[in-house]
Amino acid sequence: MTREEIIGLMRDEFGAEAEYLWARYPDYCVFRHGHNRKWFAVLMRAAADKLGLEGAARDILDVKCDPQLVGSLIKKSGCLPAYHMNKTSWITLLPDKLSSAELMELVSISFELTRR
Repeated sequence: MTREEIIGLMRDEFGAEAEYLWARYPDYCVFRHGHNRKWFAVLMRAAADKLGLEGAARDILDVKCDPQLVGSLIKKSGCLPAYHMNKTSWITLLPDKLSSAELMELVSISFELTRR
């Protein structure tokens, strides 16, 4: 999925608009619940070497995850330990390496975990 597709998904499926909070990082945006303001996803652009990968900077999506699932998910292609978030309860997704269905499932889990 592209950055624009992710932003559209968040708006259409979860009613969350991209919020750009940091002038220093204009490519970083958060998505949060309207009622409690908790974040359920962060879309960022990160240097590949910061992720332990080769190549150019890429878009990544951090989502909250059940800590019991983190270990198995990060073994899967397209999932990494969280970048700039708690590695126990967040994971980093590579949107260009996951299917739309896989991405949607993981965002949905994050949405539910942060609902309260």
